[in-house]
Amino acid sequence: MEPPNQRREAFAWALYDVGNSAFTTTVMAGFFPLFFKQFWSAGSDVTESTWNLGIANSISSIIVAVLAPILGALADAGRSKKRWLVGFAALGCIATTALFFIPRGEWQLAASAYALASVGFAGSLVFYDALIVSVSSEADSDRISALGYACGYLGGGVLFTLNVLMATKPELFGLPDPGTGVRVSFLTVAVWWALFTLPLIFRVREKHGAVRAQTRVPVGTAIRQLSKTFGRIRELRPVWLFLVGYWLYIDAVDTVIRMAVDYGLSLGLPSNGLIVALLITQFVGFPAAIVFAKLAGKIGTKRGILLGLGVYVFVTIFGFFMTTATEFYVLAAVIGLVQGGVQALSRSFFSRLIPPEEAGEFFGFYNMLGKFAAVIGPVLMGFVGMITGSPRVGILSLILLLVAGGWLLWRVPDPAPR
Repeated sequence: MEPPNQRREAFAWALYDVGNSAFTTTVMAGFFPLFFKQFWSAGSDVTESTWNLGIANSISSIIVAVLAPILGALADAGRSKKRWLVGFAALGCIATTALFFIPRGEWQLAASAYALASVGFAGSLVFYDALIVSVSSEADSDRISALGYACGYLGGGVLFTLNVLMATKPELFGLPDPGTGVRVSFLTVAVWWALFTLPLIFRVREKHGAVRAQTRVPVGTAIRQLSKTFGRIRELRPVWLFLVGYWLYIDAVDTVIRMAVDYGLSLGLPSNGLIVALLITQFVGFPAAIVFAKLAGKIGTKRGILLGLGVYVFVTIFGFFMTTATEFYVLAAVIGLVQGGVQALSRSFFSRLIPPEEAGEFFGFYNMLGKFAAVIGPVLMGFVGMITGSPRVGILSLILLLVAGGWLLWRVPDPAPR
């Protein structure tokens, strides 16, 4: 059992997930796509606004993906993890606050602020993940990591529920209209995020390296380490085959998360119903990952992932024919059932493919590819929807990523028992 000080530090570390998860739920998946289409892109064609939102998502993902290996090296340098985390979190909070002040019709400003906030969010997670070694031992790192995820689901869901009430019943909060409720929600996310960063700042003691490296040294180290790890991956065919497949199908999964509300609005579904659907996904996703893990124990991890991808293909096809908010609720629940499962099983399957003594390096590459997720999907969905004039055809384009990724995964041999 870890000492009381370490338990307090672990809890303070996990509370940061409470803060940043509010950005994922309220801003990224919830209100920003809705407000971007109805307020900042007012008067624009629905397919054009979807294209613009897809570009904003993809640009922010590319920026973070390019920075990820460098940030990872900086995180390993020692002494500066908390400082870098606070810097990126501050960027995210400030950019999220800016969304409150951007006037109607200024979609370029809104997209820019959103992209900066997304970079702050994803950049801070690089150092947040690295700090787990300071708050846990090898024996309890899984439990501490799970505590962070659990706090994130709970915290993001609680604030999102409050924000939904602010948007649907603004009079309860003394607000004049739903639009003001949405704008104030952006402010609450920034404040919530900042407040739940404080315990990490004041409670978590960072474990220092022996030597404090200068910034330019980790950058060079990151490039050399990336080249070395890439060379090792090329020698292990199952590893690189899985990584390419993972990149394709997780791109489609993340695109569904980011673009679901925008797609529903493009079909003319009521915005309030779409927000309720997001709440359903949020609260179904947490226990579903556990159920999926048990299912994988019976049918195999790879088959479990493929089953989840098959459900996503069904979701996109059903989404093509969807016409009512009730059908959207059903899809939200179905997505919640497989979303966490696909992510969790992918990580565990990968862990059995790689040499255990090199897990850190290989998972660094795995996480970098995760940052590249949602680069192709949003642009593909927006582009196909724009050239065909139908957002319904746009969502069908994600099947290409799911099928291609699933086919590559199927070709990966099951790892031999250790």
